Amino acid sequence: MQRRKIVVVLKGYPRLSETFIAQELLGLERAGFDLILVSLRRPTDAKRHPVHDEIKAPVHYLPEYLHEEPLRVVRSLFAYLLRPGFWRALGSLAADIPRDFTRNRVRRFGQALVLAAEWPEDAGWLHAHFAHTPASVTRYASQLRGLPWSCSAHAKDIWTSADWDLTGKLSSARWTVTCTKTGFDRLKKLANGNSSVHLSYHGLDLDRFGSFGEARKQHDGSAPDEPVIVLSVGRAVEKKGYDTLLEALALLPGDLAWRFEHIGGGEELERLKALAQKLGLDGRVSWKGALAQEEVLEHYRCADIFALACRITANGDRDGLPNVLVEAASQRLACVSTDISGVPELLSPDETGLLVPTENPIALAQALERLIRDPVLRARLGDAAERRVRGDFDHMASIGQLKELFEREWRTAE
Repeated sequence: MQRRKIVVVLKGYPRLSETFIAQELLGLERAGFDLILVSLRRPTDAKRHPVHDEIKAPVHYLPEYLHEEPLRVVRSLFAYLLRPGFWRALGSLAADIPRDFTRNRVRRFGQALVLAAEWPEDAGWLHAHFAHTPASVTRYASQLRGLPWSCSAHAKDIWTSADWDLTGKLSSARWTVTCTKTGFDRLKKLANGNSSVHLSYHGLDLDRFGSFGEARKQHDGSAPDEPVIVLSVGRAVEKKGYDTLLEALALLPGDLAWRFEHIGGGEELERLKALAQKLGLDGRVSWKGALAQEEVLEHYRCADIFALACRITANGDRDGLPNVLVEAASQRLACVSTDISGVPELLSPDETGLLVPTENPIALAQALERLIRDPVLRARLGDAAERRVRGDFDHMASIGQLKELFEREWRTAE
């Protein structure tokens, strides 16, 4: 069976917040697939994870804004103007524009033109990561080139995209995978039997996140010089609910010894620092900024509790199953989070973690206090969470599923 070279379209690459994508790309390479990465944006993170350096695929950057590289765009337009694929893709754009009358829609078409005109030699398949803008570019490019495409949908893209947009992409793609049951149910309903949708948890590279064999400290918050460390990893953006988490920490009893550490960058970081100061938490909060994966792993192993207050924003944006929860659980770290999206697919209440209602700082404070005061509970939940991850969230299962989906297409084509 002749495998086709796969062009993978990404919103940005590399990104510290998307280790699950990098992990999947590396897994596909190790499974024997030849990949070419195409990014709509250049990297903005100052650091890289080790996994990014292990990926061998070349990276091709499209014009982030069409006016910044007009010659590439015009050259691509003239290269395709008289080809049948141009009119096919232009017809899709004409249908999309009345429902999404934005420059962004035209930009995606222009990026697709550049991709099609600068097409990598011997590539025969397109795969998009995220069902919003990357899938728009991929869909137009597939029509320009007359090639099949597939898609990995995740979280924000599923819940903030219009139904008509998702339905069109689902019917155009050969198949779509997504990483939570809640996302799968939404896409399956929109597909209405007209396209192939699969549930595929990202999982974790369990070699990279090996078992943590050391005994954790038995601090119970009673000794000021032995604070319980509460850790959270995530971008400082609205859907992560860090304002709710800070409000919950401020509600903890004054005599309880704890310290909070946050890892991650994000647009709301300065606002959150100001909120922590306003709530009187300054001396107990450490802002670590964005860190590489090996540094994050060390923080998981030094912490006592992992907390994430996920929420659904006004525009529907939300996490799916945050990969950081899976990472923390793999290190026997007791986790507390909210009962939205795919989080309950990992954390079963009082079995593998604690779940509280979203937007409820009082309930979150009560759960945190319970964990801080009870190291035996932390150990029990952490042990059970690790067993869940190592039993059900090995990323090789996801890689195997993707491998079969790609190879099934190529067997059919022969």
